[in-house]
Amino acid sequence: MIKKLIRKILGVKNTAASGKSGKSVAPTVLQAKEHGINPQLVSANAIRVTQTLQDNGYQAFIVGGAVRDLLTGVKPKDFDIATNATPEQVKRLFRRAFIIGRRFQIVHVMFGQDLLEVTTFRGPSNDEAPKDEHGRVLRDNTFGEQHEDAVRRDFTVNAMYYDPASQTVLDYHGGMQDIRKKILRIIGVPEARYREDPVRMLRVVRFAAKLGFKIDAATRAPIAVMAPLINNVPAARVFDEMLKLLTSGHAMACLQQLRSEGLHHGLMPLLDVVLEQPLGEKFVALALSNTDERVQQGKPVSPSFLFASLLWHQVLEKWEAYKATGEFPIPALHLAADDVLMRQTDALAIQRKIASDMRDIWAMQPRFEKRAGKTPYKMLEHQRLRAGYDFLLLRCASGEIDAELGDWWTAFINGDAAQREQLINSKPKHSGAAPIAKKRKPRRRAPRKAAATQE
Repeated sequence: MIKKLIRKILGVKNTAASGKSGKSVAPTVLQAKEHGINPQLVSANAIRVTQTLQDNGYQAFIVGGAVRDLLTGVKPKDFDIATNATPEQVKRLFRRAFIIGRRFQIVHVMFGQDLLEVTTFRGPSNDEAPKDEHGRVLRDNTFGEQHEDAVRRDFTVNAMYYDPASQTVLDYHGGMQDIRKKILRIIGVPEARYREDPVRMLRVVRFAAKLGFKIDAATRAPIAVMAPLINNVPAARVFDEMLKLLTSGHAMACLQQLRSEGLHHGLMPLLDVVLEQPLGEKFVALALSNTDERVQQGKPVSPSFLFASLLWHQVLEKWEAYKATGEFPIPALHLAADDVLMRQTDALAIQRKIASDMRDIWAMQPRFEKRAGKTPYKMLEHQRLRAGYDFLLLRCASGEIDAELGDWWTAFINGDAAQREQLINSKPKHSGAAPIAKKRKPRRRAPRKAAATQE
C-alpha cells in the first residue's frame, strides 16, 4: 500500500519484471477511416456487453485477438471485453454471468450458446504475487487502469482496444504499425515475459503461423533457451494451448514453426510423435490438412478425432508389438491404447471424455474388417460410427490399408436394405493392414497297406 502511494506521488512504477511503463502513456487514437474495421464483423452480443457497461458508467472495449482480427479483415471467432468494472460489478449487470479463474479472475457472460469473456483492467504486476521457483506467476488479481492493462498484454498486436460506440481504436504500443509490417513483437523484456508465463512461447508461434507474420528478433531470441520452462506449466493449460494451435486453421504450419523455434523436443511426447515418426507422416499430414480445411470452412472440429489421428501410429506400433508377444488382436489393441494415453496424459491433460472417444475410434478399426453376418448392421448403431468411418477413410487415403475397404463401407452406409444385403453376400477381398495367408486344403493320404503278417 505504501509502495503504491509513493509510486503515485512520484509518478514512478516498477519496470523490472515485465517492461512496465513508469508513466501514463496516451494512446494513439485511430478513427474509423484510419483503421478500416467493418462494423458488420463485430458480434452483436459483444456490442451489447460494451453498451451495457458504458450505460452503467463504466469503460468497456473489445480487446485482444478480436481487434487484431478485425483490423486484418477477419471475422473473429471469440470476442473478449476489457472494462474498469470489477468482476462483481460486471456480474450484477448480466443475468447469466459467472466469475471464474484463480490466476486472474474473469467473468463469462452467456447469451444462449455465445460466451463472451469480460476482464477487468489489470494493474502493474505485484512483486509479492505468488510465483513458482522458475518465476511463473501463479496468482495475480491486481486491477488497474487501461494504460496499465495495455502493458500487461503479451504482444503489441493484441494490445489494442476497440470501442464499437465511437468506432475508435486505442493503440498504446504501436500495434497497428506492427500489423502493417506483419511483425509479432512482445511487450516488455522478452525473457521476463516468458518467465512470467511460458505459454507465451507457444502463443507467439501460433500467431506467427496463423497470421503469416515474422517474429521480431528480440522476441524470438530467448525462446530456444527458455523452451524447457513449458514443462512447468500445468498440463491442462498446455492442452488448451495445444488444442488452439491444432484448430487454428494452420495446424501443419504451426507444428513446422514449433520445430523451427526448437519447441517440439521435450515439449510433449505428442509433438515428437507427430513430427518424427516416418510411418505416420502422410497420415498425420492428411489429418491436419482435413482439420485445417474444416476450420477454414467454419465447420466444427472434433478434438477426439484430431488427437486420435495424431496418436494412431504410436498405437499401431504398440498394437503390433503386443500381438507379436501372443496377445489376441482386440485385447492387444486395448493394451496399446492404454499405454499411449497414459504416457500422453502425464504431459498433456487429455480430458476423460476426449480420451474415451479416442478409444472408441481406435477400437472400431478392426471391426470394420468384419463384413459378414450381423456385425456391419451392429456397426451402423454405434454412436461413434461417423468418427470411426472418417478415421477409416483417412487410413485408406494414406495408403495404410486398401481403399476397397473404405469404398465398401461407404456403399454400405449410404445403401438401402437391398443394397446392403447384396454387399453382405458379396465376397470382398481382405483389406486389413496385413494380408491373411490362405489356408491350404489338407492333403489326402493314401490308405496304408495291410501288413503281410500279424503277430
